[in-house]
Amino acid sequence: MKKRIAMLCFLFSAVGLLFAGGAQEGGETEIKLTIAGRDGAYGEAMQMAADAYHEKHPEVSFEVLKLSGSSLFEKTVIDMRSETGTYDVILIDDPNATQFLEVNWLANLDDLYEQAGVSIDPDFIEPTLRLGRYPYTAHGTLYALPFAGNVELFAYRTDLFAKYGLQEPQSWSQVLTAVKTIDKNEPSIDGVVFRGVKGNPIVTGFLPIFWAFGGKILDADGNVTINSPEGLNALHYFLELSTYAPEGVSMYQSAQVKDAIYSGKAAIATEVWPGWIGDLENPEKSSVVGKVKVIKHPGEVEKSSPMIGVWLAGIPKASKHQQAAFDFLRFLTSYDMQVAMSDSVGLPPTRSEVYRLTSQQEKYPWYPAQLDALLNGVARTRTTKWKEVEDQLGTVLQFALMGNISAEQALTEAEKGITNILK
Repeated sequence: MKKRIAMLCFLFSAVGLLFAGGAQEGGETEIKLTIAGRDGAYGEAMQMAADAYHEKHPEVSFEVLKLSGSSLFEKTVIDMRSETGTYDVILIDDPNATQFLEVNWLANLDDLYEQAGVSIDPDFIEPTLRLGRYPYTAHGTLYALPFAGNVELFAYRTDLFAKYGLQEPQSWSQVLTAVKTIDKNEPSIDGVVFRGVKGNPIVTGFLPIFWAFGGKILDADGNVTINSPEGLNALHYFLELSTYAPEGVSMYQSAQVKDAIYSGKAAIATEVWPGWIGDLENPEKSSVVGKVKVIKHPGEVEKSSPMIGVWLAGIPKASKHQQAAFDFLRFLTSYDMQVAMSDSVGLPPTRSEVYRLTSQQEKYPWYPAQLDALLNGVARTRTTKWKEVEDQLGTVLQFALMGNISAEQALTEAEKGITNILK
């Protein structure tokens, strides 16, 4: 608690001058900003920022809603569709951004930056910033800022790799070689572990492989191209790799993956997230202290292709307090606030310089790899129907994993289903 109070005091002095005097609406002396945010660590971070901002701007109060992901999506969609203006700042899971942006529900941040006479800070990690643009290009109009720099990572046992003379994997082919070697010589250890449950879990684990093999769900013209030679190579690889996973992996969720890593039962985890690995070096919770290294994913035909899982912060177009909300949004995503949120609650930053801080690397040893992964990160297909696409792909992937259908059948069904979804 003392550390958190000290950090907040630092913020009040360091950040306050940057944002003091932010323009408020029409002579109002008191403003209440309502934030539709997430629960858990994201909610703690948002509350921390709101408290710090209120301390410097007593005329601005906050109501911070800490919602589940599904509840957040439902409430914000209903509110923005009706143009009620209940919320002044909202968090957006990046796959949902296209749906919000295509119907023009969010305020234009480029215009608000221009009105404020300030520029976008170049320290934002570009792939995370691009997710808030529409169209989804480096120069699309900006509608949201990156709040949490979540990204998929890869973990392996350094002690086992050293024992068998294996190098850190740079390609998925090298991963398979390592898995085979360890599985053959370590009967009590599974070569690999990942989430196999249908829908989002198995799709999330498969996409970094699929992309690295050159697969694409849609081409540049929006045609469904998942059933390609590249995609088939990726799925054949994934299915071969899965033969070295634990029995029943098709029902694995994050809890089972984390248990396999922390207990030392698996040599490689092809999918880990920053929120899963915070206690790897805690001897009270981990059996593999000093034995696991976290890196970005290997490449293959294409470069490393980790899946980005960024949460964005935007201002609904119907908000009655856009200028105040924008001032808070800049404060929320500022360098000093990102340092504080990273340090206090482990919020993944979206600014490169925060990852480079010695203090943060000492606390989160995987930060250099996380920055590397974000810089190489790949976004999920930008479509308003991503959830339906993901469900379709996740269903056939699990069927293939369970041996119910072949790789060829799986991608044929995926192509047919996704084509129907996007009609």
